[in-house]
Amino acid sequence: MINTNEVLKKYGLKLTKTLGQNFLTDINIIKKIVETGEVSSSDLVLEIGPGIGAMTAEIAKRAGKVVAVEIDRNLIPALHENLGGFSNVTIVNQDIMKADIKELINGWTGPKKVISNLPYYITTPIIMMLLETDIAWDILVFMVQKEVAFRLAAAPSTKDYSAISVAVRYYSDPKLAFTVSRNCFIPKPDVDSAVVKLRRRDLECVSDINKELFFRIVKASFSQRRKTLLNSLGSQGWLEGGKERLRNVLVKLGIKEAVRAEELTIEDFARLCRELAE
Repeated sequence: MINTNEVLKKYGLKLTKTLGQNFLTDINIIKKIVETGEVSSSDLVLEIGPGIGAMTAEIAKRAGKVVAVEIDRNLIPALHENLGGFSNVTIVNQDIMKADIKELINGWTGPKKVISNLPYYITTPIIMMLLETDIAWDILVFMVQKEVAFRLAAAPSTKDYSAISVAVRYYSDPKLAFTVSRNCFIPKPDVDSAVVKLRRRDLECVSDINKELFFRIVKASFSQRRKTLLNSLGSQGWLEGGKERLRNVLVKLGIKEAVRAEELTIEDFARLCRELAE
């Protein structure tokens, strides 16, 4: 196991708060995350933000290939030293939001997975970017802020169910794997974390709908969470026919008039989208 404090001292590294650098130091948690990804020798694993390579090394022991993308150039020398014993690891010094991911994984014909301890400040943009790409990821495993993980994996009619919950379910089957104490990191963050597992799937219920309209409806529906769907979505200026039309659609679909957004499943939103698209 890599000694984080020793590596930081050796390379004179100062962690950058703006990059959300909190390094995981508990080897048991690291192994548990890799196990959650069901990593095998047939897999290519993309790791975002490898830090100094503690989790990268554990992934590399099991994966066929690892592509580790690190934005902080100051960490690259430490990564090369700590991972020098692995011939299946490629270290890339780039911003994942600007990187050509297809090029990075080009040529790999086996299963493709993502495992990452994501920086809190850019969690949602990275996750949605990966889900929205046409790369057929099998499994995506993210360690994120605990409250964010709860929202990502939330089911309908729960307090954490939100627009991001629906968006994630549009592309995947999300599961909350386990929580991680803030004491497992250097430096210690202000909040606990959790690991969420997204298994990519194709949902038949959304295969025939207008994707842009679907997400517009979802976003508007959750925009005023305490209001009924009739008031939150029905008051949108772009919705032709307004509340009266929405009321008629709800009746047609057998959905109660007083329903709130958090009570609707992804299938309900898909049905709503089809009706409102006509």
